[in-house]
Amino acid sequence: MAETNRKWVLRSRPEGMPGPENFELREDAVPQIADGQFLVRTLYLSCDPAQRAWMSRDTYVPMIPIGDVMHSGATGRVAQSKHSGFREGDLVSGMFGWQDYAVSDGRGLMPVTKLPPGVPIASAMSALGVTGLTAYFGMLDVGKPKPGDGVLVSGAAGATGSIAAQIAKIHGARVVGIAGGADKCAWLTGELGLDAAIDYRSERVARRIHELFPKGVDVYFDNVGGEILDAALGALAVGGRIVLCGAISSYNATELPPGPRNYTNLIVRRGRMEGFLVTDYAARFGEAVGDLAGWAAAGKLRDRIDVVDGLENAPDALRRLFTGENVGKQLVRVAEPPEGR
Repeated sequence: MAETNRKWVLRSRPEGMPGPENFELREDAVPQIADGQFLVRTLYLSCDPAQRAWMSRDTYVPMIPIGDVMHSGATGRVAQSKHSGFREGDLVSGMFGWQDYAVSDGRGLMPVTKLPPGVPIASAMSALGVTGLTAYFGMLDVGKPKPGDGVLVSGAAGATGSIAAQIAKIHGARVVGIAGGADKCAWLTGELGLDAAIDYRSERVARRIHELFPKGVDVYFDNVGGEILDAALGALAVGGRIVLCGAISSYNATELPPGPRNYTNLIVRRGRMEGFLVTDYAARFGEAVGDLAGWAAAGKLRDRIDVVDGLENAPDALRRLFTGENVGKQLVRVAEPPEGR
């Protein structure tokens, strides 16, 4: 085991896009564990848009204090244990943060869980992990698509959006994804089998939504907020549902953006706009993972993993989420997993 623990700490709160100046890479001794704790060797870090919000304000988790390890979900291997529920060698996932080693007692907002045997680590962090769970409950429990419904998904080439769009397709909906760039749109309509895609970089989004949904949008799964949310509100069908999953377009804003202009369409169309947190559904995670795994095994659900190597590159990997460089789930490989995983 290494004698030092590299860790990225939050040095300052970003104004706009987070950059190298907001982080500091430190080296400390590997932490010691007490009774009831275990030491995790980090293997992969998850990069998620919400991490940008955690740097600047209280959300569903408290704001990261200056000088604390940058928070993130991660997977790792138990290196030492004085905890009856975790043994040395167990592969686990939890909120371990941007560091080589983390100490845990297994509890927290997202309790530490063991990875299912035989599941690749990358899949356990994407389609079969929190990403897939978020897409599953957001689309099915909040959006409630029915066969024949017109479903629109923004951020559709991202980790959560790509899974949510496929889940709607599996349930018989007609699905259109919004993404940035011709290559991403081709991936959506090709490999993922969506019915159409809108390139927000080269097309007039509001006009294209009206063209593709002449009877209105029944379900809009929102990952971006801002102007695209406003466009979807303006095209809502009677009884339409809007699922608020994220708002990546505003996470780097220095001031809160104005509210959507078309929100009164919720009244006219008798629509519903609802947010959710995946942790609300913790008691049903087993049910969701079973469905997601079954669809994946049947070839109905595909995920794409974008990996950046090296803990030292974690800040750049996070930045990729906001520049549109990544496709699918963004991970950072900190150390090589055990053979066969």
